Amino acid sequence: MEKLELLAPAGNLEKLKVAALYGADAVYCGGFSFGLREGADNFSYQDLKDGAEFLHERGKQLYVTVNMIPHNEDLKGLPEYLHQLEEIGVDALIISDPGVLKIIRDEDIDLSLHLSTQANAVNYASVAFWHDLGMERIILARELSKDEIKEIRKKTDVSLEMFIHGAMCISYSGRCLLSNYFVNRDANRGQCAHSCRWKYHLVEEERPGEYYPVFEDKNGTHIMNSKDLCLIEHIPEVINTGVDSLKIEGRMKGMHYVSCVVSTYRKAIDSYYEDPENYEFKQKWLDDLRKVSHRGYTKGFFLHPPTEEDQNYESSAYKRTYDFMGVVRGFDSENNEALIEVRHKFFKGDVIEILKHDGEIKTETVDYIINEEGKEVADAPHPKEIIRVPVEGEYQKLEVVRREVRK
Repeated sequence: MEKLELLAPAGNLEKLKVAALYGADAVYCGGFSFGLREGADNFSYQDLKDGAEFLHERGKQLYVTVNMIPHNEDLKGLPEYLHQLEEIGVDALIISDPGVLKIIRDEDIDLSLHLSTQANAVNYASVAFWHDLGMERIILARELSKDEIKEIRKKTDVSLEMFIHGAMCISYSGRCLLSNYFVNRDANRGQCAHSCRWKYHLVEEERPGEYYPVFEDKNGTHIMNSKDLCLIEHIPEVINTGVDSLKIEGRMKGMHYVSCVVSTYRKAIDSYYEDPENYEFKQKWLDDLRKVSHRGYTKGFFLHPPTEEDQNYESSAYKRTYDFMGVVRGFDSENNEALIEVRHKFFKGDVIEILKHDGEIKTETVDYIINEEGKEVADAPHPKEIIRVPVEGEYQKLEVVRREVRK
């Protein structure tokens, strides 16, 4: 049985490397223009080139988003950018707009094309239509059940990709006008203000200034605030839909999110392929996914249409039980010390977890901290500082360190 692809997000070059090292088969990212995540760090030309080389050396692939819905002025510079991506040797372009497709054809760009979920492919006829136009992969809309996906698979032979984890949009696969209307930031051009996460009240026309809560409690009003997608409990059903790639959302998420989510799905997928008949879901996988920032979890449309249970009416804030403490920058085998770049304040006596690239999670106690000046200190409060802490295990660069949130 050929193993399907695990596809991970990357908001910058370092996260791309982390995604690959923790088990992603491919990574998707965006350049500074023409994508739908303007708020992410995104990639310069050199970053894209370095990222492609890093992945290709490891037998992995790089897909670049060119999936905005452009207005006339947005097309300026697009042909030159497409040729740059071709020169770099990225493995595919993710697009949604027919005009962008026309420019790709006019410029004779020789790259594989993937249809973005922004194109809202929800039926086999639409999938076949785009395949006939040259799309080698269709990224299915999130609004599909497993039975609908199976039917699309049965009636088409194009590569299919589906989302398995991450934020859900209140609008149909991201086609949202709220952000544009309220703050003149076009979600379809990469500038989403996440207006669906705001609090809302009603105002009656004849009573301006009188605000009536739609639903109110101590946390406010959140009527369009979906929980995050999580299908870790349904890996056999997901694989048996016949899709070719499983996609994790999150180009604006942090390194802890990327490392933990990719590693967890990698373990679950590999466990299934090792012995499909005796596969068992492990509760620890879901427990680990709850350690990263999330808004509560939902199965989305996969099993049945969402209900009120799939919305978070209490708060748009993230839930987080663990802090991202830092990243390993080196290992001193002579003194059994890990060199850690600080991202969150360390204290002597902290019990930390280090997520190894092979999926193992090791627990260590910080018996002492040595700062960059070589002095032993009680805490390390400065972000980006390199500290030395004693460890029992052996660790590699770009392994992620976390700690349970301090009460």
